[in-house]
Amino acid sequence: MRKPCCDKQDVNKGAWSRQEDQKLIDYIEKHGEGNWRLLPKAAGLVRCGKSCRLRWINYLRPDLKRGNFGEDEEDLIVKLHALLGNRWSLIAGRLPGRTDNEVKNYWNSHLRKKLMSKGIDPDKHRLRQSTVVHLQPVVSHERGDKFSDAATSAHDNHKPISELPDVNLNLSLSIN
Repeated sequence: MRKPCCDKQDVNKGAWSRQEDQKLIDYIEKHGEGNWRLLPKAAGLVRCGKSCRLRWINYLRPDLKRGNFGEDEEDLIVKLHALLGNRWSLIAGRLPGRTDNEVKNYWNSHLRKKLMSKGIDPDKHRLRQSTVVHLQPVVSHERGDKFSDAATSAHDNHKPISELPDVNLNLSLSIN
């Protein structure tokens, strides 16, 4: 059995200070990413390796994209979630500069609610039953069809989001 990354005693927990961030940045710029278990001591940090790794990956990497998600990113997240479910690292892999944790948090705090407000079940990506229009048969004297134009157009909107236009995923998995 593997021993813990640190003894959990005598290590800082909680919010990172600017000085700690700078030590981590300076160390990684000089030595690169490597053994996260040894990094804290070598960098002069009183943190565990896991904490250093997560801080770097989720907040400090220079290639991270900051700021609000664009409408195109939101649309892509919704479409990819319809195809992949909660596989956040695969979804984030299609959004340069975004981390899996950031995408997951954005989904749970914004996009889920946005879909629900539109009457869409965020898990199944279909209109919720309470929103589905129950069509009443109406005979149109002009065309002889069973549904009026308004009822037909409401019925046509009952398509899953996954049937929206093509998304080129080019997904691949690798075993490291």
